[in-house]
Parts: sequence; C-alpha cells; structure tokens
Amino acid sequence: MRTTRTVALERVGRRYGLRGPWVLRDVDLDVPAGALIRVQGSNGTGKSTLLRLVAGIDAPGRGRIVGRPRTAYVPERFPAALPFTARGYLTHLGRVHGLVQKEAARRAGEWLERFGADAHADRPLAELSKGSSQKVAVAQALLAAPELLVLDEAWTGLDAAAREELDRAVAERTAAGGAVVFVDHDPRRLAGTADATYLLKGASLLRAKEVDEPSPRNAVVIEAVGPGGDPPELPLPHTLTRLDARTVRIGAPATHSDTVLRTLLNARPPWHITAVRHPGEEGR
Repeated sequence: MRTTRTVALERVGRRYGLRGPWVLRDVDLDVPAGALIRVQGSNGTGKSTLLRLVAGIDAPGRGRIVGRPRTAYVPERFPAALPFTARGYLTHLGRVHGLVQKEAARRAGEWLERFGADAHADRPLAELSKGSSQKVAVAQALLAAPELLVLDEAWTGLDAAAREELDRAVAERTAAGGAVVFVDHDPRRLAGTADATYLLKGASLLRAKEVDEPSPRNAVVIEAVGPGGDPPELPLPHTLTRLDARTVRIGAPATHSDTVLRTLLNARPPWHITAVRHPGEEGR
C-alpha cells in the first residue's frame, strides 16, 4: 500500500481577480507516491487551474499546498517560439533540473529518439510542427525522472506511436515510485490504470470512482517461469497468481505490459516469458 504522499491540497481555493468567481473552492487532493490520478470535467471547470496548483506553478488564494516534490509539467499549450533547438532546449532543461551537461545531453537524445523526434534534434523549436513541438514538451518533463509528473492534455498533437510511448513512460514513472496527475479529453486514455479518478464540477473536486481492474480489452496476461521464489517487485497495478513453484501468471493493464515484461527480463536471474495474451485467449 502506498503511504508516502508527494503533494496534498488542503481546502484550496483559486479565483482570478479580487472579486472574480471561485474557479476552485475548498478542494482537497492527496497525491500518494507512485499513484496515477486522473482529473475529469467539462470545458471551463478549472482542470488546468487545478493542475497548475498541483505543479506548484500557481499559488492558491486560500487553503494550503503541502509538499515540494521534484515536479515536471506539460502545459496544454507548449511555448514553442523559444530561442533553442530541440536538443539544446532539452539539454538546458536537464541542467536546470540538476543534471551535468553530458548526462543532460545524453538523456535529451534518448527521449527525442523514444518519441520519434531525433531527426528534428537540431532544428529550432520555432520551426517544428505542432506534433514535433509536443514531443519536445513531453520529453522535457521526463528526462530528469520527476517525483511528480503533471500532464495537461499532453497526448494532444502526438502521433499514435508517440502517444503509446507516453503511455509507457507514465507506467515507468509510477513503477519507479513517481506520481502522475493527468487530464486528457479521451476517456480511453490509460483506461483501467488510474488509482483514482476525480471530477471537477461547480468549483468542487469530487472523487469519481476507483479504477482498480482493467477491462479485458485493455488488459494483458503474462505467464513467466522463474528460478523459484517470488518474482521481482512490480509496484504498479497488477494481479499475480502462482501456478506452481516456478510459474506465475500476471494480469496488468496493456499500457503497463512493456514495463512488466522489462522488469521480468531484467531480473537477475531473468524470468522466462512463456505467454502474453489478452484475458480469455488461448495461450501462445
């Protein structure tokens, strides 16, 4: 069970202008380490305002925010007209986050490659397309392994391969103990993986529902044979069934399957994968 929190909002309120209406009022939100939290709400309900408060970019008008984790934020609109190339910008941000120059440059190249933007590494940000700019935006948030990752419609503008890569990156962050708070217009985004879902309505934040079990369509079953004993720790949503002394069956959201497989294969000694399938399918 997760017990350490990264940040908490306590009776937080926010409005624009001294006499403006409250966009958020008496909001409580606890963000545990390793948690994936989804925020929903119709347009204009204050989702971006809430995420800016969680990320520490804005201050509340009332209430308080507890905790100062290392935070990375992807805004709904990335300011692409900056005087950097894609690689230069990411390297600069890596230095801001405390990385040495060589490591910042290495991670910049790694994340550009993961998101399929390495061909644009040396182009000025102002010349990049919306999709390529968005790849840089998500890369800058991930390259320093933040304790808290805040994503405001971060998938918008990405191509299908980059959206899947961001799904995997989110799974990796939570598996490593980082917390992720996100908003996305697509209700299928990370379906079956959120630890908690909240709804903004009438300036209030309501707990919508737990999303504990992935649906069969969005789940993967992995069977693996190991050296005996327990498999390596998988600190992310999953179920584990022991089939015999050496064989386990693991159920996990499809977006987390790559992380599960990588953890098993990188164990010392590694586990042997015998089947990967959707629930109800015959093993293969």
